[in-house]
Amino acid sequence: MISSNKTYNRSKVLIVGAGPAGLSAAITLKKREPQMEVVVLDKAAHCGNHTLSGAVMEAEPLERLLDGAVENWRESDEAKQVLGRKVAHDQVLFFAGRKMAMSMMPAIKTAKLLRLGFGQMIHQGDYIVSVSRLTQWLGKVAESLGVEVLHGFAVKDIDYDTASQLATGVQVVEQGLDKQGHKQPNYVPSETINADVIVLAEGCDGLVTEKFIVQAGLQRDAQQLFSVGVKELIEVSDQQYVAFGDDRVVHAMGYPIWTPILGPGMFGGGIMYAFGENRIAVGMIVGADWSYCDFNPQDALTNFKNHAFVQRYIAGGQVVEAGAKMIPEGGYYAIPRDPQTGEIGKNNVLIVGDSAGFVNMLKIKGLHNAIDSGIMAGEAVADSQDDLSNAATGRYTKLWEESNVKKEMYSSRNFRQTVAKLGNSVGMPLSTLGGLLPHFKIERDYTHMKEKRYKFKPAKEFDKDGFTAKALVEHREEQPSHCLLSDPGLCVQCAQRFGRPCVTFCPAGVYEVIQGELKAANPSNCVHCKTCQNKCPYDNLRWTVPEGAGGPQYKNM
Repeated sequence: MISSNKTYNRSKVLIVGAGPAGLSAAITLKKREPQMEVVVLDKAAHCGNHTLSGAVMEAEPLERLLDGAVENWRESDEAKQVLGRKVAHDQVLFFAGRKMAMSMMPAIKTAKLLRLGFGQMIHQGDYIVSVSRLTQWLGKVAESLGVEVLHGFAVKDIDYDTASQLATGVQVVEQGLDKQGHKQPNYVPSETINADVIVLAEGCDGLVTEKFIVQAGLQRDAQQLFSVGVKELIEVSDQQYVAFGDDRVVHAMGYPIWTPILGPGMFGGGIMYAFGENRIAVGMIVGADWSYCDFNPQDALTNFKNHAFVQRYIAGGQVVEAGAKMIPEGGYYAIPRDPQTGEIGKNNVLIVGDSAGFVNMLKIKGLHNAIDSGIMAGEAVADSQDDLSNAATGRYTKLWEESNVKKEMYSSRNFRQTVAKLGNSVGMPLSTLGGLLPHFKIERDYTHMKEKRYKFKPAKEFDKDGFTAKALVEHREEQPSHCLLSDPGLCVQCAQRFGRPCVTFCPAGVYEVIQGELKAANPSNCVHCKTCQNKCPYDNLRWTVPEGAGGPQYKNM
């Protein structure tokens, strides 16, 4: 039975996911309607354990959320810790090979003056935040208002009635099965939690959200596309940190994932953010439509760290935390909507944040949009309490259509598809034409795999065990694997053609070849990034939900 201070099998409003979007919805709603019962379910053991991003965040939505919920929050210890750093030195560089770094800021500032898309890439004045710490803070704010935030409960399904076109509740994962699926003495059966309104805030490629999209007949005008992000938090010397600066962010394109004409030609780039406490966040983001069958984003991260510009700041540093996640990049046309009404959800189910895909790739940011969409969801439910089952999602969608989130998403509507269709060298410049471009139809990321090799493959294999250890991954070992192979026969074909790329690209080393057969041999290492089910070239791997409280235990990411 789900319990905290109370016992629940029903709630007025149920929010799935305690990330920034879900907690923003809960805070907004509870502030508006203090008597309304609001429950947030999250599969992580603690707030922030499963949230990871760069992260550079625009201030306005968060400040608006806190202004309405917390008195004098700017003077609080949490604000000083989480929001104590703003971008004063903003760089966008192009890495030409292993040593050269050229500034792109003059071109970006010119684009801003001309109101071209790339002008949105300026981050001056944004907060530099740990999303894990931000989420911990928002969780405390929600609980102080009376929201029940329940951790360690993984939701596996949504109960949707096709006749009434309403969702009635969600199902949490049963616990206490052994690896063969047999009940152990500590077995706890699955439980259904009913609710009048459900807000889906699971984050990128949410399992329950994607099931709901199918059940409710929602449609996307374009395939959702993804990037894979890998990140390390590196503790450096006093001298290195002072040289880098406490208020600096760097975004870098080019080497090691894009060298014009000569290749490779992948979308994405590297990041460096000042994180305080002599720590620099270093990461690599790579479009999941890469075609190289032996490529691993962690190899690109290794090359990025070894670039002369980066090395001067991190050489000899110690990795104190690491992680991986996917980023939804499909943009405006990949938002799931009801084909009849245009609702982002249906009737009493609202979809917010990364679950809906509210990332603006021209800004390389989505956190502010996640918070903003959560605020709108909370406002919509509060506005619709006399007819929650039928009016909440319609009200939410109306608020969204009038919002800055919609304006941003529409402004970058053709960007990612243009680059995917035409490549970086042609697509990037042409994307400045924005709405004048056709709407290119792009296939799912896994279809782009070819028998091609990544030319900058490092000589030394990436230490995935060390990476997983720094992600502080924990799962109960004696439970059924949540990483599934649909058809072993397809794995044989994949081995013959591509050499089993999942063994290479999984950042946690979940997949191994044992006695000539592919196995999800290490599901307890899984960091919940879900790269496997979006990059297997035969669409043959499926990520399902493990028992609650498992997965990475991020604290500073």
